[in-house]
Amino acid sequence: MSTDQGKNGDQMVSPNGVAGQPERRYAQIVGWGCHVPEKVITNKDLEQIVDTNDEWIRSRTGIEQRHVAADPKETTASLAIKAARKALETADVYPRHVDLIICATSSPEHTFPSTASIVQDALGAVNAGAFDLSAACSGFVYGLALARGLILAGDAEYVLVIGSETLSRIVDWTDRNTCILFGDGAGALLVAASNVPGGIQATVLGSDGSGADALTLPAGGSAMPASLETVSNGSHYIKMDGKAVFRFAVRVMADATRQVLEKAGLTVADVDLVIPHQANKRIIQNSILRQLKIPEEKVFINLQKYGNTSTASIPLALCEAIEAGKVKPGQNIVFVGFGAGLSWAAAAIQWSVPVEKREYGWWRSYQRRATYQAAAARSMWKRALRRVYSQVLPTPDQDEWPEASPAKEKEGSD
Repeated sequence: MSTDQGKNGDQMVSPNGVAGQPERRYAQIVGWGCHVPEKVITNKDLEQIVDTNDEWIRSRTGIEQRHVAADPKETTASLAIKAARKALETADVYPRHVDLIICATSSPEHTFPSTASIVQDALGAVNAGAFDLSAACSGFVYGLALARGLILAGDAEYVLVIGSETLSRIVDWTDRNTCILFGDGAGALLVAASNVPGGIQATVLGSDGSGADALTLPAGGSAMPASLETVSNGSHYIKMDGKAVFRFAVRVMADATRQVLEKAGLTVADVDLVIPHQANKRIIQNSILRQLKIPEEKVFINLQKYGNTSTASIPLALCEAIEAGKVKPGQNIVFVGFGAGLSWAAAAIQWSVPVEKREYGWWRSYQRRATYQAAAARSMWKRALRRVYSQVLPTPDQDEWPEASPAKEKEGSD
């Protein structure tokens, strides 16, 4: 049988054993990490702030506490950086190998530059592109869908997908309808190209913009620029029609799960674990448990500890599910979420990598610390160079550019 040779002289064989055809690519989740702020606000704490009580919050949402970024140095980027480093360490991949960083967030560091670019600089991912993704609480699964597409197309080998939020900075702490719900945190997954079957098998993305006003942050954009009026009337805080969002979420969570399973060639009976967006326990109960008849032990819930962390909720839950021994190779797992837009997203995953925590020697840990120290030094050096260039080497105006000599003009005309 004749064979073709790859770039390095390696024989190219497809999964079916047909020589001359490149191996099929799969998008595998190979690294995971999460981080939350230390400060915890319990339901009892909220009783001192707004007209509510612990029993009321628990019975309607399932939430018992939430982590908030109380330290001004804790930002969406700083949380994302810590989660990203843990994901890279889990995968034993160095930042220079990452091709793209996607940061899904509803509370970015700035309107621009992107939070992802700040993360890229801090990691020292010198070969990576970076951008933010805005799809509210659905954003993390949107990011996974993009990562899968790029990897299957051969345009990337490693894509780092991050969900990071500091929603406490855009919550009205006098509004009991919203302040009880949200928390801060970050989670990251490293998606890698692989020839091992499995990984992200299918995704479903959806949007219904007619419900845009049901969950929104009104001010700060081009429709309502920041002003004294928008600040004084609280238009820079999250506004939500809770009943409308609840009805939408209960319907779309079940529908999106069915659709993604169908695309992956699976049935509800094939599902080993569902990790839903951790917004409200009653939404999960009324959609995943009651409509799909998936047993409670196959649905992972940790919102009681973190509240709704938006884009971070699914990767945070996955990290905890792995630590709890709920995730094993060969399992069929579904991620499903919903959010502002209105939007929704789901992903069907065949887990195909070991989950046991690997121990690395002191040398490996030293290398990683040195990598991040070098990244910080590189960033400082580049910033210093830009300041020097701007002062010592100002860019001349076009009027100051030297004109061509008559001789050269004649030569050019010839």
